[in-house]
Amino acid sequence: MMFVKEESEENTSEPETWRIKQEEPDTQKVKHEEQGGLMKMKEERQDLNEMEEIYQDQKDHDVNGEKSVSCNIKTTEVKRPFSCSQCGNTFTCNRNLKKHILIHAEIKPFSCSQCEKSFTQRAILKNHLSTHTGIKPFSCSLCGKSFICKRNLKDHMVIHAGIKPFNCSQCGKNFTQKASLKKHMLIHAGIKSFSCSQCEKSFTQKASLKKHMVIHTGIKSFSCSQCGKSFTQKTSLKNHMLIHAGLKPFSCSQCGKSFIKKGQLKDHLVTHTSEKPFVCSQCGNTFRRKASLEKHMLIHTGIKSFICSQCGNAFRCKASLKRHTLNHTGIKPFSCSECGNSFTHKLSLKRHMLIHAGIKPYTCTQCAKTFTQRGQLNNHLVTHTSESNFSCSQCGKSFTYKSNLKRHMLIHTG
Repeated sequence: MMFVKEESEENTSEPETWRIKQEEPDTQKVKHEEQGGLMKMKEERQDLNEMEEIYQDQKDHDVNGEKSVSCNIKTTEVKRPFSCSQCGNTFTCNRNLKKHILIHAEIKPFSCSQCEKSFTQRAILKNHLSTHTGIKPFSCSLCGKSFICKRNLKDHMVIHAGIKPFNCSQCGKNFTQKASLKKHMLIHAGIKSFSCSQCEKSFTQKASLKKHMVIHTGIKSFSCSQCGKSFTQKTSLKNHMLIHAGLKPFSCSQCGKSFIKKGQLKDHLVTHTSEKPFVCSQCGNTFRRKASLEKHMLIHTGIKSFICSQCGNAFRCKASLKRHTLNHTGIKPFSCSECGNSFTHKLSLKRHMLIHAGIKPYTCTQCAKTFTQRGQLNNHLVTHTSESNFSCSQCGKSFTYKSNLKRHMLIHTG
């Protein structure tokens, strides 16, 4: 059961932007039954009325929280006797139920002649055809954003109202639309129905899979007008533009550090806790973030998918390849203020500064010798094992370090 609100003619002060036209019950029924070609007319009616009720309830209270005396609202009970046995959705007539059943049967008889995409209903196809024309006739009077269909505009208007009536029972997150809540619940259920055919990565939503597929094409359609950097997605470009603007809207409440993206802040917040919930099944190493564990697992697999086009060196992750390619440019933008030494990477400068500070945080457990960098300690530990892992292919001489072998090879090459 649901309730449809019908406003009396007394309330004439409602802004045109927010007014959702209500029909008289008889007229409404005729429109529902006869105008089957309109976009999801009956299926959407319940959601639209819910939105109307929520916003109207908010509007009917003045700043003091008192009920407005000028508003006269009556409720009419609408019967939806036809129920889907598979998902429980209800409808006012059997015809709409039959249309809905096509979704579960995955029957899509209406195909687009331009892109061959198929749909369960003719009305949905008509809406889709607007995407090829690029025409968006329905505009938001508050922000100017345009939409292909009126329903999308109505859904958008809820954002400006700040109303999020749909609440997740598991995490408490709120949403403006019921459909958004349903998509969100898939995360808790762990259902990822949409899989990438190239890398087998799975997603909860089809739209997320589409965005991901752009990565494999290598097409970067969105370019920064200030630095020329290109991106596969428009949202990535928007986030990048914050760098040029110097904006970091997301701040840590514990240390005050600010970030450009909300995701960066979430990742950072983990550093304030001692928890490392992600455990490597092969070596037992623990990590604060799932992404860190995934990168670590590449060590065990030995897969190095990112190859340098100039020297052929291979890397496990894209970020490592990007750092490496800077070596070929010869650009060293990071200079030491103490000695003038320049470095390709900022991290290298930070490590170098430890020398001037006299800090050697890495200590050998066998001889107590200390080092400024972890890599130096790792190289040193080999001396305690007496192993010579790097052998010369020409004379057979062995070396503890790869760098020593490279220097030795110069003897043979002249």
